Amino acid sequence: MRVKGGVGALDTARRLRKNSTEAERVLWRHLRNRQLGGFKFRRQQPLGSYVVDFACFEKRLIVEVDGGHHDEQASQDAKRDDWLRSQGYRVLLRFWNNQILGDVDSVKQAILDATADPSP
Repeated sequence: MRVKGGVGALDTARRLRKNSTEAERVLWRHLRNRQLGGFKFRRQQPLGSYVVDFACFEKRLIVEVDGGHHDEQASQDAKRDDWLRSQGYRVLLRFWNNQILGDVDSVKQAILDATADPSP
């Protein structure tokens, strides 16, 4: 999500944390407290003028949870992903809500596999 920088990004991140989707809550239960491979993930993390769903700074990895509205904003997502890559982040992982809700173990394995990739 793109927001105006500064306090606006922090306020937006806080609002998104309070109003997370069911899929985001399910995935967060598996990522929080270094439960996945010992890696620290942050949720609804401001980066520049964007807020990403989940970020692992140690691996410079971004994980996004997409609902149906992302079909309509594919060009905005691509622009954001390009900016994040230019900052050294990998936006390799995008999961649909139904993937997380239907098979969270496969999602967790894909994230764990991505953390094993040494390339930033």
